[in-house]
Amino acid sequence: MREFLVEITTTVPEGTSQDEVDRRRAAETVRARELAGTGNLGRLWRPVGELRSIGVWLAADEDELHEKVLGTLPLRPWMTFTVTALESHPNDPGRTDATE
Repeated sequence: MREFLVEITTTVPEGTSQDEVDRRRAAETVRARELAGTGNLGRLWRPVGELRSIGVWLAADEDELHEKVLGTLPLRPWMTFTVTALESHPNDPGRTDATE
């Protein structure tokens, strides 16, 4: 699986009821746990003081990432994504394929 850095900004449409927001957010929590369990969601952060998320997501390719992973998020209709495909850096201290 490939790693992707994904920045997510969620904008709730004006006029959306609080009940709808709460329902989708609860479903989003469940789906995020499921995607973590399948190995598609590696890590997720929220920058201090901001209402966006930054995460490391995993999928076979970018099409799969959008269609079968990010596309299944309950908040997806309200989200915009910036996706950056990642590859290992030779100086990454966490590399598992490094040789001495």
